[in-house]
Amino acid sequence: MVNSEKERMSLLFMKALVSRGSVDAVSQQMASHPQYLESFLRTQHYILHMDGPLPLPYRHYIAIMAAARHHCNYLVYLHSAQFLRVGGDPLWLQGLEAAPSRLRLLDHINKVLAHQPWLTACSHIQTLLKSGEQCWSLAELVQAVVILAHCHALCSFVFGCDTDSNCVPLSKSPNGTPPTFCPFDAANGNTNVPQSLATPSEHITRRRVRKLFSGLFNVSLFQFYMEEEEETICFTDPSCFITDPEFCYEEFAHREEDHFQVFRVQDYSWEDHGFSLVNRLYSDIGHLLDDRLRSVTTLPSFHNPDMKRAIWNYIHCVLGIRYDDYDYGEVNQLLERDLKLYIKAVACYPDATKTPVCPLSWAVLKTSERIHVNLLIMEARLQAELLYALRAITQYMIA
Repeated sequence: MVNSEKERMSLLFMKALVSRGSVDAVSQQMASHPQYLESFLRTQHYILHMDGPLPLPYRHYIAIMAAARHHCNYLVYLHSAQFLRVGGDPLWLQGLEAAPSRLRLLDHINKVLAHQPWLTACSHIQTLLKSGEQCWSLAELVQAVVILAHCHALCSFVFGCDTDSNCVPLSKSPNGTPPTFCPFDAANGNTNVPQSLATPSEHITRRRVRKLFSGLFNVSLFQFYMEEEEETICFTDPSCFITDPEFCYEEFAHREEDHFQVFRVQDYSWEDHGFSLVNRLYSDIGHLLDDRLRSVTTLPSFHNPDMKRAIWNYIHCVLGIRYDDYDYGEVNQLLERDLKLYIKAVACYPDATKTPVCPLSWAVLKTSERIHVNLLIMEARLQAELLYALRAITQYMIA
């Protein structure tokens, strides 16, 4: 790797340190696509840390709620730590019932967007915006929806990479040496973590994390970006943030035709409708999301560029979104059946309790291409959830 590229990657990792308190395993995976990683980190930092209608503790609590729907310990633990860092009430981490009623009102739309986004309706938006003293403002709701969609989609990436036995796992280094360890790696099966650190009830301090990161960065440089005082990172059980645990993904093709019509992009698209609405109600986020979506679709990873569109449109198809100008026969021509099963599993039901089988066709892809597939899954899912939510908000506004 040339020096300029090394410097760019170091800068990206420093951004991750500032944003999340560690160079997490997700950023390490995305590092094979620096242009996308930069866009991802910029967007994530904006929605979680920069100016916006929601207070910082609310943002991380919403992220916890979103990650919990997929039993994603990795993200639940990470945002629990961030929640405490920004002054969140530790009592809220006892479970959803301990949170303010305004946050509990998000539970239904969180559940629907996570598992069956086509159920998102104007009535859900109305309930949130007209709940008396506990009601949400339109701007607050839009930011909340963006955070929910972001974290649901990120769950797909986390589990997609973690279950890929042929890629470098999130918890192992490529040369077989002890891994560069993020404390949250233990949440999703990092068997190389010392037992004292892997126990969920254990509290891990930043000083210990700092020591473990010495293999990746110059220690003095790392310490420059970390607070000197010790800070406790606590572990939280995701199940205490879940209601109606039986609610999960169901085949869109098996729904009742009269109730849930196919979402046609020609009628409501990101470019013509979603972008302008979200950017108007939540300043600048439309541009950041648009840049992120474009970054992943323009990555030059595949020998056949049509494969990217096939993956994207297939994910949207299983989530009820159709493109009238696309020949869906290409999906079967370009994607092997086992790859389609993998993509559908990661996109629709990423879950710590389920392990999708790594496709045999994985072997013909380079590591960067495998990661690109998981990035496409994440971004296609993100856009699908946003389209459903923003369409419902639009219907509420014009009703």
